[in-house]
Amino acid sequence: MRLLLSGNEAIARGCYEAGVAVAAGYPGTPSTEILETIVQWPGVKAQWSPNEKVALEVALGAAFAGARALVTMKHVGLNVAADPLFTAAYTGVNGGLVVVVADDPGMHSSQNEQDSRNYAKAAKVPMLEPSDSAEAYEMAAAAFEISERFDIPVLLRSTTRISHSKSPVVIGERKDLPPPQAKRNPQKYVMVPANARVRRVALEERLKALAEFSERCPFNQIEYRDQDVGVITSGVAYQYVKEALPTASVLKLGMTYPLPRHTIEEFASNVRKLYVVEELDPILEEGVRAMGISVSGKPPLPPYGELDPTLVAQALLGEAPERPSEHTSLSEIQLPQRPPVMCPGCPHRMVFHVLSKLGATVFGDIGCYTLGAAPPLSAMDTCVCMGAGVGMALGAYKAGYTEPFVAVIGDSTFVHSGITPLIDIVYNKGAVTVLILDNRTTAMTGRQDHPATGRTLSGEQTHELNLADLARAVGVQDVHVVDAYDLYALEQAVKSAIKHPGPSVVVVQRACTLVDRRSWKEPMQVDVDMCTACGVCAQLGCPALKPPIGDSAVAVIDPLLCTGCGECAQVCPFNAIGWFGVE
Repeated sequence: MRLLLSGNEAIARGCYEAGVAVAAGYPGTPSTEILETIVQWPGVKAQWSPNEKVALEVALGAAFAGARALVTMKHVGLNVAADPLFTAAYTGVNGGLVVVVADDPGMHSSQNEQDSRNYAKAAKVPMLEPSDSAEAYEMAAAAFEISERFDIPVLLRSTTRISHSKSPVVIGERKDLPPPQAKRNPQKYVMVPANARVRRVALEERLKALAEFSERCPFNQIEYRDQDVGVITSGVAYQYVKEALPTASVLKLGMTYPLPRHTIEEFASNVRKLYVVEELDPILEEGVRAMGISVSGKPPLPPYGELDPTLVAQALLGEAPERPSEHTSLSEIQLPQRPPVMCPGCPHRMVFHVLSKLGATVFGDIGCYTLGAAPPLSAMDTCVCMGAGVGMALGAYKAGYTEPFVAVIGDSTFVHSGITPLIDIVYNKGAVTVLILDNRTTAMTGRQDHPATGRTLSGEQTHELNLADLARAVGVQDVHVVDAYDLYALEQAVKSAIKHPGPSVVVVQRACTLVDRRSWKEPMQVDVDMCTACGVCAQLGCPALKPPIGDSAVAVIDPLLCTGCGECAQVCPFNAIGWFGVE
């Protein structure tokens, strides 16, 4: 059957057909849809884990038990999962283990654009890189074969364009595998130093075998055309090269670690001028140079951001590729700016309104609430990585920071990485206030469930982690639970928590407005006779509310966008906003 699939859907389908039994991950754009897709098919036990480290450990345990296992994450998630990954390269696997990591060149939805190919070399594990959905599908299945054949985890690297672009894929049926067989072998799996030293040597032998395999890997292909120009490339960059340099000879590397040395040397010897076209770090370029081969790459190509055909052509040829007159390059289109904003009715909005009003320094975190840093709220001062805000707030306290300050973290992020720094605050006697913004979902990546929602990836009811009770359990004595829509209670709780001489937690509860649509009310209204055009309501930054413009104008609420949350009514000093005439 031929289907039009995104790269993520294709990876999910390829893993399913390969007989994967266990799939775990943590949602993160651009990888999220892989598990959301695979959970719909029978025979796969798919789950969201609290974080990527736990997800990889779950998959590793399944592989040790003899089952084929998948773990998915975005690039920054691989940092979290790096600890088990590096040692798993030593232990090897029993059933196949595939780690899918989705990079985000251009930082469409990320705080950095690290290149996960560095992890393949550092952890000494093979890496595959698809250039379209069809290859993503094929490589997903092949990765399990490689993992079991060479007794090693396999990294399958995608990028935003591969993950979310669609192309045709011919799918098949799920493979029937024999029941998994666990193999107890402490010398192989118990990484005390004596065993690890032996496994370290064995890892080098496996890498030699993988390097030989890469020479005949079907995903590494030479395409000879005009041999004046040769290009070594991989991933989505291959598509850009094909469009920008249609007459050039190309070595497309689908297996980018270990590199096929002899294949590269053969290709280089048959072209006059050799380039490497790759996004982000010069991984392939440095590998080729290490072979003593002269090559151009970065510069002229930039070491950051996404590539496109126009950029490739301009960098390598000094000119844009020829296009039919009716076609326009995306880079030539001047689009209006559309910065992301909190949704109408977002329960996070009032939190940042209060923090802005109090003038507090805010150590922030990753999630929808990061938008609290943007005008007009302008109430976040740091955002580094998942859970960092909580630990950074303790550091500021220890450094003697005297201004009022808080840490802000979402419910899913708190479960992911916020619990341990909260324990650190209690253990090291930090007078730090932590606001847990509990909107009942992992909102930024598409509203996935987590341990505090009481639902699994498959929608089953499960134990619901109580965040307030957890805070008390780790030793926080000053714990407040407030409704995000109750401005007065919220402000009083935050003020009280900041004044508390020890650790304090404020759990701000209200479901994401896109999750709980049943809570929507009639749109708010503006009484034009009472509105003084003071602009206070506009400081909430709600997209449903148009601020007064001009001397005689008043605020205007768009009834098509308004969810009736009442936030604007609570901040209006003249009671000019309400449900006037609504029973």
